[in-house]
Amino acid sequence: MTPRRAWAACLCAFLSACTTVGPEYRVPDQAAVREAAANGPLQGAQGPDVAIAPVPDDWWRLYDDERLDRLVTKALAANPDIRAAGANLRRAQALLHEVEAENLPQGSIGAGVSRAQLSGESYLQQAQPPVFNLGDVGLGASYLIDFFGKLERADEAALAGAQASEAALDMVRVAVAAQTVRAYVQGCAAAHQLHAATQQLAVQQRTLDASRRLLAAGRAEPAEAAREHARTEALRAALPPLQAARSAARYRLALWLGQAPAALPEAEVACAAQPTLRAPLPVGDGAALLRRRPDVRQAERELAAATARIGVATADLYPSIRIGASAGLTGVLSHLGSGPTARWSLGPLLSWSWPTNGVRHRIHGLEAAADAALARFDGVVLRALQETETALSAYTRELERHAALHAASEHAAQAARQQRRLWQAGRVSCLAHLDAERDLAAAQAALAASAGQVAARQVDLFLALGGGWQTARKLAAVPASGNEHLD
Repeated sequence: MTPRRAWAACLCAFLSACTTVGPEYRVPDQAAVREAAANGPLQGAQGPDVAIAPVPDDWWRLYDDERLDRLVTKALAANPDIRAAGANLRRAQALLHEVEAENLPQGSIGAGVSRAQLSGESYLQQAQPPVFNLGDVGLGASYLIDFFGKLERADEAALAGAQASEAALDMVRVAVAAQTVRAYVQGCAAAHQLHAATQQLAVQQRTLDASRRLLAAGRAEPAEAAREHARTEALRAALPPLQAARSAARYRLALWLGQAPAALPEAEVACAAQPTLRAPLPVGDGAALLRRRPDVRQAERELAAATARIGVATADLYPSIRIGASAGLTGVLSHLGSGPTARWSLGPLLSWSWPTNGVRHRIHGLEAAADAALARFDGVVLRALQETETALSAYTRELERHAALHAASEHAAQAARQQRRLWQAGRVSCLAHLDAERDLAAAQAALAASAGQVAARQVDLFLALGGGWQTARKLAAVPASGNEHLD
C-alpha cells in the first residue's frame, strides 16, 4: 500500500468513527409538561359561564366592542415594550446567522509592500544583504470539518435561543393586549360606578332635604338631620376616588398605546359601562393551555439551548481539524509575478488542546445549568396551571356574587316601587319612601362595582390563558424562526 493510500484509509476510518457528541435533546419524560394531570381538563371549567372550547386568537373581539378592537390593534403596533422585545428577537436571529456562518468556508485576501533590510546571520551568511523592496499578495481559504458536531450543537443552541426570544416577544404581546383591555375596562367600570354613586348621592340628598324640612316643622330631631347630613357627605367623598380612577385608567391606556397622556383625548375612550361577553368564556383544557402559553414555550426552548451547549463543550474534548489552502506571490517587488515568487499550500491543520481537565469541569457546569433550566421549565408549567385555575376560580366566584347582588338589586327595586305607591297613596311617610330609594341606589352601586370586578376577573383569566399573540404576530408580520416543540 502506498503512503497516500494509507493516509486515505486512516482518514476514512477516522471519519467513520466520528459522531455528534453531547446529549440529544427531547422534552424529558419526567418533565411536568408530560404529566397527565397537567394535560387534562381544568378543574374550574365546569360552570355554565365557561366553555371547554378553544381560546380564540383575538379573544378581545368576544366583547364585540369596535372601540376596544381599535385600541388593542394600536397597542400591538406601537407599544414600546413590544418594540424592545422585537429588537431582542432580531438580535437573537442575527446571532443565529452568525453561528450558521461558521459552517461555511472562510476566505481571506492579503497584500503588502515593505522596504526591508534582512539579517545575513539569519541565512548563515557573513555578508549583509542589500536593502530592497518586498511584496506579498495572496489568497487563502479554510473549512472547519465538524467531525464531532460542535458546529451542529452551536447551531441548535443559537436556534433555540432565537425561538426563546420569539416566545418572549409573544409573551409581551399577550401582556400588552391584556393590559390594554384591562385599562379600558377599568375606565368603563369607574365611569359606571361613578354614575351609580352619583345616583346614590342624589337620593341621599333628597333624604337630607326631607329631614331638614321635617326638622323645620318640628317633626324631627336635630340628631336625625345631622345623621343624614353625615351620610350625604360620606357619599360625596366617594366621588373623587372614582373620578381619579377613571383618569388613571385613561393614562394607563395611553401608556400601553405608546402615547403621552395628553395625546389620548378622554372622548376617544369614554364609555358608560364596561363591555360584556356575548357568549360563555372559552378556556380549553390543560394541554391546549401549555401549548398556547408563550412563557412555557420560552422555558422549553431555553432548556433545549442549555442541552445543546453541553454538546458544544463536549466537542472541545476532541481534535479540531481544519482544511486550508492558500496561494500567492512573495518576493522582491520588481520580480513579483515571475515563477520563483509563486507559492501555494494545501492540507489539513489538526489542533487538540491538552490537558482537558478544564473542559470537563465546564461540561459539568453546563449539565448543572441544563438541570436548572429543566427545573425552571417545570416551574413555569406549574405556575401556568396555578394562575389559570386561580383566575378561573376567582371569575366563577365573582359571577356568583354578581348574580346574588343582581337579585338583591331586583328585590330592592321591587320594594322601592311598592313604597312609592304607598307613599303616593299617603299610607307611608316620605322618609320611608326615600329609605327604599336609598336601599335601591346602594344595591345598584354594589352591582356596578361587582360588574367591574367581573370584567377585571375576565381579563385576568384571558391573561392566564395566554392567548392573543397569534393575531399580534400576524399584524406585526414577524417571521417565525422555528417550529413549535410542545405539540
